[in-house]
Amino acid sequence: MVIDARLKSLFIFPAVGIVLVLLVFSLFQAFVSDHEKTAWLGAAIAALPLPILLGWLTLSSKERTSENLPFLLTMAAAGVMVAVWEQFIEVTGGWAPTAVALASACIFGIYVFWYSRFGRVPSALLAVGNRLPAFELPDSDGGRFSSGELLGSPAVVLFYRGNWCPLCMAQIKEMANRYKDLEAMGINIVLISPQPDEQSRKLALMHKVPFRFLVDKDNDLAASLGIGVANGVPIGLPGGYAPDTVLPTLVVTNASGTIVFSDQTDNYRVRPEPDIFLAILRRSGVVPK
Repeated sequence: MVIDARLKSLFIFPAVGIVLVLLVFSLFQAFVSDHEKTAWLGAAIAALPLPILLGWLTLSSKERTSENLPFLLTMAAAGVMVAVWEQFIEVTGGWAPTAVALASACIFGIYVFWYSRFGRVPSALLAVGNRLPAFELPDSDGGRFSSGELLGSPAVVLFYRGNWCPLCMAQIKEMANRYKDLEAMGINIVLISPQPDEQSRKLALMHKVPFRFLVDKDNDLAASLGIGVANGVPIGLPGGYAPDTVLPTLVVTNASGTIVFSDQTDNYRVRPEPDIFLAILRRSGVVPK
């Protein structure tokens, strides 16, 4: 199964642009208005969650979030309630701040409950208990890598969307920071993305750990495994990325190549912590306790 995300690829940049315009407009109106100041402040509050979230993910290298972002959803709802209260209870606000607050809150709701989710069907090929399907891919250094090289030791195989995804980059950074722990357990790390070779080379140079950065050109491996996303890269993204990408997926195998952990998240903001799959490896006796 390959998911077509054409509509989602058109959503994020316009959504952020619209919300930022509404935020600036609301703050300006709150500054110049005498009677509707509080209502426009409510509209500004309703517009804040999406910029706060995306700025936080970009600047903080956060690896994961909660599924539904309750705090930010509450903030958006509170902004709408302020604007509505001022219009209908205090009768000091008009329809304009209420409409702006509702529009901002709706955009954030669409982001949380639609854009963040894939509607994926878990790939049976990557289910726990199956052997990791054989593959061969080029790496970021121009060599070739065969999945057979993973036999004989446990391995973590991460399919990530690309350098453009801040959560993917934070997840890889988290594993790079745990490299000594992983090395002590004899765990091999393989990172696979359909992004251009030069982007994978940049990532490899950034972390300087002996992970294997593989390039799934044309997304063929992801499509064969049922984790491909057609048109999943946001329209207008710089960097020479092809339109297709992959569903964030992490599988852990034992020394015989059998999958002992498989995370096929349906929300790109929800990622497994390393301690989860390391605990599974320890319990199964694959790595030292």
